[in-house]
Amino acid sequence: MPEFNYKDELSKIPFDPGVYRYFDETGEVIYVGKAKSLRNRVSSYFLKSNQHDRKTKRLVSQIRRIEYTIVHTEWDALLLENQLIKQFQPKFNILLKDDKTYPFICITDERFPRVYVTRELDKKRGTFYGPFANLRSMHTLLDMFKSLYTIRSCHLHLSKENVEAGKFKVCLEYHIGNCKGPCEALQEESDYNVEIEQIHHMLKGNLSLPQQYFKEKMLSAAEQMAFEQAHSWKTKIEHLSNFQSKATVINPKIGNVDVLTIVSDEESAYLNFMKITEGYMIATQTFEVKKKLDESDEDLLAMMIVEMRDKYGTGAKELISNLKPDLELKLDLIVPQIGDKKKLLDMSMKNVMYFRREKAERREVENSASSSKKDRILIKLKADLQIKTLPRHIECFDNSNIQGTNPVASMVCFKEGKASKKDYRHFNIKTVVGPNDFASMNEIVGRRYLRLIAENEPLPDLIIVDGGKGQLSAACDALKGLGIYGQVPIIGIAKRLEEIYFPEDSLPLYIDKRSESLKLIQQIRDEAHRFAITFHRDKRSKGSLVSELDGVVGVGKVTATKLLKHFGSIRAIRESSVETLTALIGLDRAQKVRSYFDTMAHQD
Repeated sequence: MPEFNYKDELSKIPFDPGVYRYFDETGEVIYVGKAKSLRNRVSSYFLKSNQHDRKTKRLVSQIRRIEYTIVHTEWDALLLENQLIKQFQPKFNILLKDDKTYPFICITDERFPRVYVTRELDKKRGTFYGPFANLRSMHTLLDMFKSLYTIRSCHLHLSKENVEAGKFKVCLEYHIGNCKGPCEALQEESDYNVEIEQIHHMLKGNLSLPQQYFKEKMLSAAEQMAFEQAHSWKTKIEHLSNFQSKATVINPKIGNVDVLTIVSDEESAYLNFMKITEGYMIATQTFEVKKKLDESDEDLLAMMIVEMRDKYGTGAKELISNLKPDLELKLDLIVPQIGDKKKLLDMSMKNVMYFRREKAERREVENSASSSKKDRILIKLKADLQIKTLPRHIECFDNSNIQGTNPVASMVCFKEGKASKKDYRHFNIKTVVGPNDFASMNEIVGRRYLRLIAENEPLPDLIIVDGGKGQLSAACDALKGLGIYGQVPIIGIAKRLEEIYFPEDSLPLYIDKRSESLKLIQQIRDEAHRFAITFHRDKRSKGSLVSELDGVVGVGKVTATKLLKHFGSIRAIRESSVETLTALIGLDRAQKVRSYFDTMAHQD
């Protein structure tokens, strides 16, 4: 093949909008693109080659022939580009393959139509709805159709001739009430089609027409004193209302609208699509697109607008997005700033950001597959809590008091995902009077980190507080008082639903109950609770022993504590001689202690 002379080629290309195709030396299409001005766009590949990234330079080096197609508008160029990419599957394009992964609901074009699930999109068979990225929502719809209507599930060819000839007999579905027997002409075709028409409406998101139909039937039956039939229609209304209450409802005033948002990094783009019809979210999908060249978010968004609207069969005239491509589109694309549409945009962005985080977390875990289990769990915890550093040093605080007595607290320390018992600490509450968990938490957190700062010791990578928003807020106030708030991530874990609270955020995070990171948080919290309870029990035990010696006149708490420390129990003190006691606390106090126990024994 003669050497490619791009200058000659460029001079032949018009300035009209259109689609261009690059071929390599084997004649294979390696790239398809669209342009508002074909010559300007194609020229940019060759005349600005020094400004391209490595992938684009590689593309340009393989181009041996250029073809183009002129179209009327940019929108036509976008549609044609989409079709050609699917047709040729160029290696430098993002491949927009027909999605065979997600199922569709098909309503067949036949006499007494069937409703079934399929992954094969053949529009000659009937009308297809979907694809359904969320299989649970699809099965919820199918269950609802089964409870509301009597649609046949057989594959019989119910032509008029076959039915009149009596070729078929009713099956079990008829006898248990799931079918009305159209195979034996026991149901009118017109009645059957009314139900099919209502299923069409429901799959399009229009629930008001079936609702009105059931209501009219119920009132008609009631007027004719057919109360069993009226109750049956009322039950159907309740089924439909129950589905409505579970469906994701958007403000009905928004009408029919699509939402498509995008965020990206160097390797991939992440998109969320939502189809809103008559105030209900009919379909939603979040997905990743691997970049082939250094495609801009605007170009990727424009490409995916065509792809997703075609895939989900949407005809909405309005699309909400976080970006606005510089293209003439045959729909109204808006980036809302306030109101219900802004809330819809925020919902989509939240989905796409979470999806991107989940993908990054998965890659990070996969990259660390060779690392130890503890590192994998810490990486997962870092991702779940969205903190900047790996939490190799974690400290957790808990309070303990029973009926307001002997308030104490504990701090346990985990390093590299394991308990570091030499770093555990007990706290006697000093500044708080009475049972006040919030004030106690404020005191112990303040004392702990005031000491670390004074001793120039490193702060932990994560602080956990056993409790909800109140305890977390008290701990944060202590950190603010020390001037270190924001330097260390801090969370609270509430016991009721194991929800995780973050500072100044009223909405908790619910980590998957099976997640290793949540199990680690629970393990640390439970250890802090155990350590606090043990300390509290020991303190109450010692307090009760000391209080028993309070009855000895002339023996104070210091002497009582000294005796208990030496003998270990009241029984050992009671059985000791005056000489042994004298050696420890002096003759005068020893005689008083001995006299006290002798008197108690005589009374017993």
